[in-house]
Amino acid sequence: MSLEQKINDDIKAAMLAKDKRKLEALRAVKSAILLAKTDKGSTGDIAEDAEMKILQKLVKQRRDSAQLYSEQGRTDLAEEENFQLDTIEAYLPEQMSEAEVEKTVRAIIDQVGATSIKEMGKVMGMASKTLAGKADNKMIAEIVKKLLNA
Repeated sequence: MSLEQKINDDIKAAMLAKDKRKLEALRAVKSAILLAKTDKGSTGDIAEDAEMKILQKLVKQRRDSAQLYSEQGRTDLAEEENFQLDTIEAYLPEQMSEAEVEKTVRAIIDQVGATSIKEMGKVMGMASKTLAGKADNKMIAEIVKKLLNA
């Protein structure tokens, strides 16, 4: 079952359950998928990796918004963003732990033969492809910097 079909089924279930908060989060995902499908140059179908990128983008937006609201003392809005974040994250593959990401990045560094921070681009390119959907790029970048500076 495609992500779009799963989202549609969950929207129906949320409507029947009268769960307005979940419905709002799911409609945001559906909207983002429809925008990608009708985007200029699009064939009308979205690859699974593109769907994961859309979900990651939505998660990042929610995380950033929640952090901003928390910093400004708007806990009501932060709570809503965190709820949507949790709802959208449920559709992403399980995220790797920091230790697992570090192990994978070490293997990539050995494979590429990187020895200094100047080669971070090579490592990040390969790590981003390998860990797509499984880890946050911000965490990957921090680990790469830490390992290349060591």
